Amino acid sequence: MAGDASPGDGAPPAPPAQTTAAPNGPTAPHGVGKAGFWALTIGAIGVVFGDIGTSPLYALREAIGHAQRGIGGDLAVIGVVSLAFWALMVVVTFKYVLFLMRADNKGEGGTLALMALATHAIGRRSAWIFILGVCGAALFYGDGIITPAISVLSAIEGVKDAPGVGARLDAFIVPIAAAILIGLFLVQSRGTASLSKYFGPLTALWFLSLGALGLYHIFDDISILRALSPHYGVMLLINDGFLGFIILGSVFLAVTGAEALYADMGHFGKAPIRMGWLCFVLPCLTLNYLGQGALILAEPGAATNPFWSMVPEFAYWPMLALATIATVIASQAVITGAFSVTQQAVQLGLLPRIDIRFTSETQAGQIFVPAVNTFLMVGVLTLLFVFQSSHNLTAAYGVAVTGVMLINTLMAYSVITKKWKWPLWATLGALIPFGFIDSVFLTSNLLKIPDGAWLPLVLGAVLVLIMWTWTRGSQILSAKSKKDSLPLTDLIEMLRARPPHRSPGTAIFLTSDPDVAPVALMHNLKHNKVLHEKNVILTVRTTDRPRVSDSERVLIEPINDDFKKITLSYGFMESPVVPRALSQCRKLGVKFDIMSTSFFLGRRSVVPSASQGMPLWQDKLYIFLMRNAANPTDFFHIPPGRVVELGTQVSV
Repeated sequence: MAGDASPGDGAPPAPPAQTTAAPNGPTAPHGVGKAGFWALTIGAIGVVFGDIGTSPLYALREAIGHAQRGIGGDLAVIGVVSLAFWALMVVVTFKYVLFLMRADNKGEGGTLALMALATHAIGRRSAWIFILGVCGAALFYGDGIITPAISVLSAIEGVKDAPGVGARLDAFIVPIAAAILIGLFLVQSRGTASLSKYFGPLTALWFLSLGALGLYHIFDDISILRALSPHYGVMLLINDGFLGFIILGSVFLAVTGAEALYADMGHFGKAPIRMGWLCFVLPCLTLNYLGQGALILAEPGAATNPFWSMVPEFAYWPMLALATIATVIASQAVITGAFSVTQQAVQLGLLPRIDIRFTSETQAGQIFVPAVNTFLMVGVLTLLFVFQSSHNLTAAYGVAVTGVMLINTLMAYSVITKKWKWPLWATLGALIPFGFIDSVFLTSNLLKIPDGAWLPLVLGAVLVLIMWTWTRGSQILSAKSKKDSLPLTDLIEMLRARPPHRSPGTAIFLTSDPDVAPVALMHNLKHNKVLHEKNVILTVRTTDRPRVSDSERVLIEPINDDFKKITLSYGFMESPVVPRALSQCRKLGVKFDIMSTSFFLGRRSVVPSASQGMPLWQDKLYIFLMRNAANPTDFFHIPPGRVVELGTQVSV
């Protein structure tokens, strides 16, 4: 699975370079320079924990609402708080923080990084790992649409209980949330590097407020501390029977955002994330859930909106403002994550080339993807106006997240057995409990399909179809191109026997397969009947590592006096800048003057064929994706005035 980054004769992807993944020891996060450990920890609190930090706004409210329809009484409250606490312990602490974060790919985490790591561990392409990776990436977008909508809406809904306001602002809740989210999406093109330094301190203040509110209200009924025992959670599930199974779907809302710990590992490193979670975020969340439970035990009427019932009148408006800021930061983290996943998917060949822009000259991770930004904004606003309230949105929330968590558990099997060399009994002993819990949560959330959980599943299915179509179509086109092409060595022998007219200068032919003669080179010889003095067969490859060092970027293979092969290697989290990479060739004895060098790109015009390849409708989808892919000149940052495009027509 290499990126569509190798455009060569059109769009077939080049296979990934075989590289060595990093050991599982501590890895320095990329781009952090000499930033101190505590600065990284504060930064992680702002980015990594934003989503899970907004869960207290609605998680307990939904779960206790279900529990009170069953056995009711104190057990309903204590049992739900117990389930929420142990969900945080098992899913977040044990699975992600202490276990899965060890499965890093050169310090990077996330579904696609794990897919690349698992593929490398096996040593070959695996269909089931590929399918799991595609499904995980697709479900991430479903989560990316729901999270901003439910987070911001749940904060703005706090005005319902605001002192002196009552229900007068109810009609403005959705428009206000929409205005905030529209503003958030509109500023993405300008980048958030200048604002991100405030995310950590503001989110830390939010967590401190959560902990302080919880600690204050724990004394409303100190018996809530019984919830720290798993006994009460288990008793609730047993006594409520099938309803207890439904309750789990709402309890899971307390751990949504847990996958962010793993996905953002490369930005901050393992140690700061672990420190931030174990010593700060987990205690604050635990205190808040215990405080909400104690308040409900003392005042059962608070169950309708326990979080906002905790806030004293004098602090209500400041807390409302802080909650809004926290949810905006959480939404920003999800949007940035969607940009990052898109960049990885493009580089791994799962999606066509997409316009990716850098918004910071100093931070590599600061990117903006216009198409994804528009897609997310339309999706979020649609959800906002269709579902109208955070209570309704909770029905759609959870399926995508639980799906990604189960996928991560399944893909970890290959890493543990092949890379870590664990015996089978130890591997199963670790993964079966996690897989069972993930499956229970997923099944529980699937019960919400009629109420809205179908939405992320439909969205995920559409994205899986797009990724599968693009990957399969590119494979077919690549195979057909190779079949119809002339081996480069044969062409060189023909040119030696019948030398063409020579033109001064250097010609660079971009191709996905350096072993066959590029279409652009063949057309140049056929129609222009000319060969440049120096010719470079250039291939851009995507490795299974997140980043490639400059010292490993360029590989030069001389063929003869007229031809050289140059391979540029990029990680799946990097965007290729061809002129910058070619400037490194000077250190290797090959000099390029970019402004006197011509870049030849082969552009294929693909037509559908009902008699071969994919079904006709899928051919048309692939052609649509190909036509709407970003221009390779822009994608590779090649000077437009130095590009010559030569095309041909191919049926698939």
